Amino acid sequence: MDDRTLLTRIGELVDEEHELRTRFTAGQLSADEEHARLGAVEEALDQCWDLLRRRRAARETGGDADAVAPRPTGEVESYLQ
Repeated sequence: MDDRTLLTRIGELVDEEHELRTRFTAGQLSADEEHARLGAVEEALDQCWDLLRRRRAARETGGDADAVAPRPTGEVESYLQ
């Protein structure tokens, strides 16, 4: 996945996040439905941002950005901020 594709995916996920919040506010989703899907969207966003940062870092240090693979969601979610 190249940077442009990652940025497109990030944009799609952000749009979905906004749509979920709007639908919940409008009463079109239950709290459980919103919470479950929002959690999955946030995890996917974290994974995409992690991959994009690592690809950029590889390029900046002379590495091959295309060789950087996504990390498992559990690993990305366990990072300390």
